[in-house]
Amino acid sequence: MTEQPEHEPGLKVLVVGSGGREHALVWAMASSPSVTAVWAAPGNDGMTQLATLVPISATDVAGMTAWAQEHAVDLVVIGPDAAVAAGLADALQVAGIPAFGPSQAASELEWSKAFAKDFMTRHAIPTASYGTFDDPDAALAYVAQSPLPLVVKADGLAAGKGVFICQTREEAVDAVRSIMQERAFGDAGARVVLEEFLTGPELSVFALIDGERYALLPLARDYKRLGDGDAGPNTGGMGSFAPVTDLPAGVLDEIRRRVLEPTIAGLRSERRPYQGVLYTGFMLTADGPKVLEYNCRFGDPETQVLLPLLDVDIAQVLLQCARGALASDTVAVRDAAAVCVVLASAGYPEHPRSGDPITGIADAESRGAIVFQAGVKREGDQLLTNGGRVLATVGVGESLSEARDLAYAAAEEVSFSGRQMRQDIALPAG
Repeated sequence: MTEQPEHEPGLKVLVVGSGGREHALVWAMASSPSVTAVWAAPGNDGMTQLATLVPISATDVAGMTAWAQEHAVDLVVIGPDAAVAAGLADALQVAGIPAFGPSQAASELEWSKAFAKDFMTRHAIPTASYGTFDDPDAALAYVAQSPLPLVVKADGLAAGKGVFICQTREEAVDAVRSIMQERAFGDAGARVVLEEFLTGPELSVFALIDGERYALLPLARDYKRLGDGDAGPNTGGMGSFAPVTDLPAGVLDEIRRRVLEPTIAGLRSERRPYQGVLYTGFMLTADGPKVLEYNCRFGDPETQVLLPLLDVDIAQVLLQCARGALASDTVAVRDAAAVCVVLASAGYPEHPRSGDPITGIADAESRGAIVFQAGVKREGDQLLTNGGRVLATVGVGESLSEARDLAYAAAEEVSFSGRQMRQDIALPAG
């Protein structure tokens, strides 16, 4: 494999997707000294100061590939899971366009939870005990004899919402029926995974992979539940912070040895090319770290705190990964901390409301925070809500408390009707 130049100027980059994660990626690409043009497809109206929007759906593989060829794109950075699962990286690689995103075969780690659990079993990767079912009656029989609490997961992609932590058998029965019989998540619920409930602190680990080598990004932690104290329904994520520094001694080495390296070796042995970022969610249990899930793309909202902490031309690093030539097993990081607070719309996550006017973004940014926009649209001069997670304010500071203060001060500047946000992001445990 030929080593690429350490620095390649004049890059034209296409970021695929439209959410807050993609706004963060656009921001990082636009900040790169070696990038001369940034496009976002389809993007959102909050990105227009940094990128030119391209009206192509993230899952329109043929359309996206043709557009990238026509415009001589040097690097495509794939954001959302659906685009990865649709095989966009495969099509771009065939067309000779470097793509930062794993193959469709590798991304089965995310788009099938049953496959991921079986993969972990094959490669002796620690995870919760489980059962996989495509027959509702068999799933309900498993529920009847399983210890509680029990985790019920839709097998396929469900926008981060297809997971139920059930304290009672009645809740587990309702979850199985909702997923498999009522098809609350469509075809993603044709199969379920029923899983042992794990306890302990959670940890998000992101590894940039070029197919063989990998480099870790700062460790992060996110907050999935809607309300303070982890109350309420699961969401796509209501906030995050990085770095995580409260790890027991030896845990990161154990994660590398027992999870990351076997995962990468397993993907290679099964001929599932992986040139992108692997996000592994862990529970740090009394028996050691165990894998909760794999995501085959950057996390949202973890990306919003990871990218501002990097002290490197990240466009060059992603290009190295896409070409199978990662130059280093480390990524330079600032001596700082970052906190992200998500502002969600009224009714989120079940019935998010759109169309509410948004004010205060400029005031939030004037405090020195970064505002990454997601569920927004512009009508005339007015920015409106247009989805569940509307935007996120990110504070970067010398300490976690300084970053947290900035993120929340900025969040208080932003206003829209029915705004929801947690008040406990990055508070000390206990």
